[in-house]
This record gives sequence, C-alpha cells and structure tokens, in this order.
Amino acid sequence: MPSFASPARGRPPFRVARPLLPMALWTLAALMACRDAQPAVRDPVAAAAARLAQDALRSDEAYGLVSSLTTEVGPRFAGTPAEKAAQAWAERQFARLGFSGIRQAEVFVPRWVRGEAAFAVLEPFAQSMPVLALGGSVGTAADGLTGEVVAVEDLEALRALPDAAVQGRVVFITGRTERSRDISRYRVTVRARSEGASAAAARGAIGVVIRSIGTSTARLPHTGTVSYNISQPRIPAVALSNPDADALERQLATGRKVVVNLRVTARDLPQVRSANVIAEFPGTDLADEIVLVGAHLDSWDVGVGALDDGAGVAIAMSAAQLAAQAQPRPRRTIRVVLFANEEFGLSGAARYPVDEGDGVAQHAVAMEADSGAGPVWRVGGQLTAANWPLVQKIHRIVAPLGVELGDSQVFGGPDLQPLRRLGVPILAPELDASGYFDVHHSDNDTLDKVDPGHLRQSVAVFAVSAYLAAMEPQTFERLPVPAAR
Repeated sequence: MPSFASPARGRPPFRVARPLLPMALWTLAALMACRDAQPAVRDPVAAAAARLAQDALRSDEAYGLVSSLTTEVGPRFAGTPAEKAAQAWAERQFARLGFSGIRQAEVFVPRWVRGEAAFAVLEPFAQSMPVLALGGSVGTAADGLTGEVVAVEDLEALRALPDAAVQGRVVFITGRTERSRDISRYRVTVRARSEGASAAAARGAIGVVIRSIGTSTARLPHTGTVSYNISQPRIPAVALSNPDADALERQLATGRKVVVNLRVTARDLPQVRSANVIAEFPGTDLADEIVLVGAHLDSWDVGVGALDDGAGVAIAMSAAQLAAQAQPRPRRTIRVVLFANEEFGLSGAARYPVDEGDGVAQHAVAMEADSGAGPVWRVGGQLTAANWPLVQKIHRIVAPLGVELGDSQVFGGPDLQPLRRLGVPILAPELDASGYFDVHHSDNDTLDKVDPGHLRQSVAVFAVSAYLAAMEPQTFERLPVPAAR
C-alpha cells in the first residue's frame, strides 16, 4: 500500500490535470500579502498568527490527508466496515501528527442499506431515469409501485393541495436549489428532502420523488437523509438529477397524465457501534479550557466523500497541528473531534456533550469545517458582544487572503448545534460553497474536486482562528440557551 505522508512542497499526490499556473499565482499572491502585512503587526500573538498563515500556505499536509482518506478508505457510510477503517485511519494520522489523548468515544448509529433504485416514466412518453434512494427510505414491493404524478414546487404548495389531488399518487417536488457562497439557499430547499415524504404521505401519496438538492447539471442524482414523521406512513423516496427533473417537468407540461413506476430495495438493519475520534494538543496555563475544531469522518455511500467531509477532516487536523506549533504556545487546549454519522442522524454530535457532561462548561469556543475545501470567504461567529473583538482580530490577520468580515447570523456547522444549544460560543470561518452543491451527496464527490490552493487557504484561516481563540485573554461568555421546544 502506498504511503500518503505529507508530500513534497507543492507536489500533492494524485493531483489531477488542472491549470496549475493560476493556482500557483494565487498562492504566491496570498503569501506575499501575508508577508507585506507583517510590518504592521506589533502584538507578538498577532505576529505569530500571521506567520502561522504563511506556514499553512506553504504546506500540503491537508491535501495529503484527504488523498490518504479517500484512497485508503473511500466512502465511509455510518455503520459499515469502511467507517471503522476510517476511525482506525484517524487514530494513525493523529499519532503521526503528534496529537495526544487519542481516543474513540463509542456511539451507536443506525444501519441502512441502500440496495437498488429504479424509476421509469410509463406514459405519456416512456423512458427510464437514474435515481438515488434518499437515506433511510423504505423499499417497495418487488415489482415497485406505479402511480400518476402530481407536481408541486415546495412543501407549502403540497400542503395547499386538497387530499383528493394527492391520494394514491406519486408526489414530485420540483424546487430548485440556487447557487450561493453560503449554505442559506440549501437550508431552504433541503426541507423538501427531509420532510417531503411525510408531508406527501399525510395526504395519501404512495411515493415521493424530488429534484436533487444540488446545483449540478450532470445526470447524477444527489442523496441525503429523509426524516420520517412517526405519525405518518413511511413511503419510498428518491431523488432525480436536475436534467432528469427538467425532463419530467416537460412531460408534465404537455398537460397529459404522467404515470411512473418506482422500485426501491432499501432496508433497515439493527443499529451498530461506531465512535467519535478525538485527539488534542494540551494548552499551557489555560489547558483546562478547550478550543474545539470539528469535522465529520463519515460520508455517504456514493462518491468517496472528498469534499463532504474529507476536506473538512484534513482542514481540522492540519489547522490544529499548525496552531499547536506556534510560538508563543497556545494557552488553551486545541481539541479535534471527528464526529461519527453526521450524514444519517448526527449521532456523534448528539453523543459528544453527553459524554462530556460537566466538561461542556470548559469548552471555550467551537468551530467546524463541513462545506467543502474552501477557500474561506468570510469569518463570523456566534459570540457575545464582549467576545466579538476576537472575530475582528482573526479578520485582520486573514483579510489579505481574501476573507471578508462576517456577522453573528452564521450557522456554524451541524455537528456543533448540540453544543450551541448548551451555550458554547461558535467561531465560523465560512468555506465558499459556490461549487460545493454540484458534487455534495453524489457520485461526483471525488478527490479531483479538491483544489489544493483553496485547501491551503482554508487551513490557514482555521489555524489562525484556532490559535487566536486559544490565546484570547478575554474569558469566553456563554451564549443564551434556547428555550426547549
């Protein structure tokens, strides 16, 4: 088996053919911007952070990590042997990078088997279209199910229909995901995937098909979790690619009855043991306080999880190691948590604060990398007014890398939400998601989509953020705890 230790500078393994000159020029410009900013930096901690950014821009450690993970392990869906292989991989890499306290914290995860899915228009114009079952979908009978299609744009339109318009039919949700740098548009349209099946079943539908929650024009559907409401029947749910969704809409536009057959062989198995993988670099005088840098180690069973979330894993591990090496040494402990099963239920995120118990109070701040390989386009956070100057400090260092100053309205990452609900402040270096949803949750999530230059910049911003948080002289104030629903 080949070694995937950090490659020689500027020569990451398995780099696909790409225009190297623009990427090289971008990295050179970023390095020069950081260098030119240094004379204005008088604070020794800020100066160390600026040097840290330069070190990150010269390092291909992160690219080596994501190459290794996607090549040696590949897709690592929750509850599979590959997920266990990824956890063993993470322990080895943590040890190689010099982390301490390396451990696995047990988590139970659901086990779902995708099986096969087929979708065919029977009338008015017969043709087959590739689909992917949504994660957690139930199966159909062996010969599938056949029904007339009723189309709606979104859940609100579905709920506005009379029951008679849906009863015994296959609901087609047509809403399209708009491209954006942040994940705001995705968070709107993803409701069709998560809630669509139960909303349709409540009206008597026998199945649901959605336009993929993605921005790609490739004929590759995107998967993702469906969340069944226990008060409604569970019906099969699949996703069509954007071009096939367009084709189905054209058939409906003829005004003629559209009849389809849908077949799914997915099934549930008993839950199994998994684990969060945790490691850290101890701090100095404030070592009992934790700066958490997170990512999720699992991926979907399609693609190899290079962007979702292999790049995030690489960013978190590389940024923490770089920050820990800075001088003066970080005062707070920098901990990396690679969460289990983010994709199919946030099992690791839910379990982590339970395991920590009273130790949650020692978490000064948390951040997560989970929307591709970057670059980071802005930095914000959910912090009190007293702690907001930290975001401004980070921004002053990373602004030469093309990073904007964000605000306090950021999401922060799915695995952090259980900690946020307990009052833990959130730092949010936001990765540019403009192209992320082209490949997210699809067979197209492969290593060639990772731009090494963007990855270096992302590591630089996360490393600076982790280091300055670990050195912050102000006490981190708790956030208000949301009222229970």
